Amino acid sequence: MSGFPYTNKQFLLIKYPSEAVTPDCFELHESAIEDLANNEILVRNHYLSLDPYMRGRMSKAKSYAAAQELNAVMQGGTVGEVVASRHPSYKAGDQLVCGGGWQLYSKINIEQEGEGVRKIDTSQIPISAYLGAAGMPGITAWYGVNKICKPQSGETLVVSAASGAVGSVVGQLAKQKGCRVIGIAGGPEKCTYVVETLGFDDCIDYKAFPETEDLSAELLKLAPNGIDAYYENVGGYIMDAVFEHLNPFSRVAICGLIAGYDGRSIPIMNPRAILVARASVTGFIVSDHLDLWPQALSELAQVIDSKKLVFRESVSEGLETAPSAFIGLLQGQNFGKQLVKLI
Repeated sequence: MSGFPYTNKQFLLIKYPSEAVTPDCFELHESAIEDLANNEILVRNHYLSLDPYMRGRMSKAKSYAAAQELNAVMQGGTVGEVVASRHPSYKAGDQLVCGGGWQLYSKINIEQEGEGVRKIDTSQIPISAYLGAAGMPGITAWYGVNKICKPQSGETLVVSAASGAVGSVVGQLAKQKGCRVIGIAGGPEKCTYVVETLGFDDCIDYKAFPETEDLSAELLKLAPNGIDAYYENVGGYIMDAVFEHLNPFSRVAICGLIAGYDGRSIPIMNPRAILVARASVTGFIVSDHLDLWPQALSELAQVIDSKKLVFRESVSEGLETAPSAFIGLLQGQNFGKQLVKLI
């Protein structure tokens, strides 16, 4: 096959962080890909997705998924193009989304590892969007809104990390259902974007309200009739403040707890609020619901293609920037979906 050998670069995870993630957790390796075996394809990754869930896997602690192995390629979703194939269902030039990891090239045995490989159509939707609004983050938002929060017209929904890849889609989907939507984000620029571009009704800059009591008071101003649904991406004192305003029989979808991704514990300070509200609090992992992905993707593609769903990307250039971009993501420095452009 022409093109071989291909020079691959990849980041390995060489140690687990005890608290905050640091650059020395990763090591850049270079190797040659000599050829393919039967049923294998070689994908040149164009974009790498960086997501908060990765931090949860950088530990041997009990979790919903297997830990990231040490001295192995760091896991992550990618989109790219097939450059060589020894599988009858794939040919050079096919574009697809897969779990290619933190590397330039991914060699995939379709018979053994093909479950997460999906061909994509980039004629109407940019290839990068399949890692964001038209991919796993978008599906995560869709599931939490439609299957857990179940907002009705006239209700109030609050979403934390509102300018992020998931939260931005959550709020827009809820607005399309006729809800009053309040976002919580970090900084005036993000809050302005959430209201003026995404169309939320209000957005609270949590950095201006660093204590539970202050944030709670601001929520009371913006949601005087209480909160019917809450989509949680952060945890910590933000969750505590929102819980104080839950209406009876409200619904809470817990998608992520980024406040604790540096290893800190994040206890709920007022669990009594759940009882008082008789709230339904549901944690979920979107990969548990693969049967619903086709429906979610179809609906998301429609609203993206019709320009009814807005999304924003933070793009870091080059594989070498992946560790610093990931650390920045965990610190809230990204604006929208965090990607690394590899080509």
